[in-house]
Amino acid sequence: MRFVSIIIGSKSDYDVMSECAKTLEKFGVAYELVISSAHRSPERTKNYIQSAQNRGAEVFIAAAGMAAHLAGAIAAVTTKPVIGVPMAGSALSGMDALLSTVQMPGGMPVATVAIGKAGAVNSAYLAMQILAIGDKALYAALMEDRAKKVKQVEDDSKEIEVLIK
Repeated sequence: MRFVSIIIGSKSDYDVMSECAKTLEKFGVAYELVISSAHRSPERTKNYIQSAQNRGAEVFIAAAGMAAHLAGAIAAVTTKPVIGVPMAGSALSGMDALLSTVQMPGGMPVATVAIGKAGAVNSAYLAMQILAIGDKALYAALMEDRAKKVKQVEDDSKEIEVLIK
């Protein structure tokens, strides 16, 4: 069974990353969600990635704050796509996590999305776009979702727009 694996560095990341899970659920995409830390539980992280990969994980989403090495630690043990979600919560409001996640050495790619909730939602969409390369039904669902977003912008504009004629 194909699925997306969501790994969060600590329980405090759950409220934000539950938005990622909700987005995947909305499209019927299977996922797992676990807590594992690159620093506090490196063996657990490595073992989980290897197990998840063997069981069908196609994309890994890693959310962590501060030093935010979780996505890189995952990328070190898999060649599956890894998406990093920097979390706010430090004195630097997530900028440290953003830089730690995006600054990977050559040959160890981690796709990085926005800090916080927008990043959580976008990580789900990016994971689904990756899965949709080989899944026509998911591709169609994403295209339908995009069309709804376009229509919503047009409808919202009609409610308030002022045009010179």
